[in-house]
Amino acid sequence: MNKDLNSIGLPKKPSETTVVVAMSGGVDSSTVAGMMKKDGYNVIGITLKLYNDGKEVATSKQCCSGQDIMDAKRVAHKLGIKHKILYYQDKFKQGVIDNFVDSYLKGETPIPCIQCNQTVKFKDLFEVSKELKADALITGHYVKSITSGLETNMYRAIDENRDQSYFLFNTTREQLNYLRFPLGGMLKDETRSIAKKLDLNVADKPDSQDICFVPNGDYASVIRKFKPDSFQKGNIKDLEGKVIGVHDGIINFTIGQRKGIKVSDIDPLYVLKINSDKNEIIVGPRENLGRKNININKLNLLVDEKDLNKDILVKVRSTGKLLNARINLKVNNSAEVNLKEPEDGISPGQACVFYDLDQKGYKVLGGGWIYN
Repeated sequence: MNKDLNSIGLPKKPSETTVVVAMSGGVDSSTVAGMMKKDGYNVIGITLKLYNDGKEVATSKQCCSGQDIMDAKRVAHKLGIKHKILYYQDKFKQGVIDNFVDSYLKGETPIPCIQCNQTVKFKDLFEVSKELKADALITGHYVKSITSGLETNMYRAIDENRDQSYFLFNTTREQLNYLRFPLGGMLKDETRSIAKKLDLNVADKPDSQDICFVPNGDYASVIRKFKPDSFQKGNIKDLEGKVIGVHDGIINFTIGQRKGIKVSDIDPLYVLKINSDKNEIIVGPRENLGRKNININKLNLLVDEKDLNKDILVKVRSTGKLLNARINLKVNNSAEVNLKEPEDGISPGQACVFYDLDQKGYKVLGGGWIYN
């Protein structure tokens, strides 16, 4: 690193550098705040209140719970840094929850964490950080950010089991140049070790497992709460169009699902398509799940278009593997993704994220939303 640059790649002494740290109340963001403070930066912690969960219990496994806010306040006090709480429940309802519900009603499988990062967390927090005249916005996400000159690129974290680059593909170039991700080059055990050395109260806190507004992973209960009239019975059809069963609402199904279809056949049946216009589910054998061509829209590119004119790697679900592919860019910010090998369970509403392997690791090139 250039000796004239500080540890986050800026040409200023840490003591002259103000950073905003997004503090969720978990061990990752708390550790980042502690690292920045220890390195001599002027740290402002900001915690977002996004959802009225009605629970203030310490055992909550949901992100952004009431307990998380209290934990963030305690960490900030322990570190001796400024701490602000921003109340964004209305923004979160409009930008994330409503989108989630509408997406499921269209037969899609939405990813609210990407919407949250794209809207409330990065867009609004980015603007607030600028208003506070901060030099950078720091988060505890497990992705690598490598800054060269005035440009920052995003890479997969070295801890592949923790990598969150899939959820951050919609980050804009302007945001990326302002963001820093100190944990991208660390393993989770290292993060907890630092938290213990800093004597943070969250050092042994379990990771959040549930989406904050989806208790115990029960998506249907969320839809029922906001759109109770959406549970309409409809037909389950086979590939020939024959009605072979009845379902209690398309929101109970996702592409590739096997359990819960409640229709018997010689071979196991899988959900192949969800037709929201006709309120019907199309099922068939597993060999019909595989697809090589995907249509995506609402592209967000972090590189020039010419950099996609070659074989690249893509991810079509957060827990999926990297797949070899070619990208065919089209009009209206859309593209066709051509996979080298068929992939099962590709679902509208999921993201398709682009990567390329270079000497620094797996670089995030951008991505888009699967719609067909």
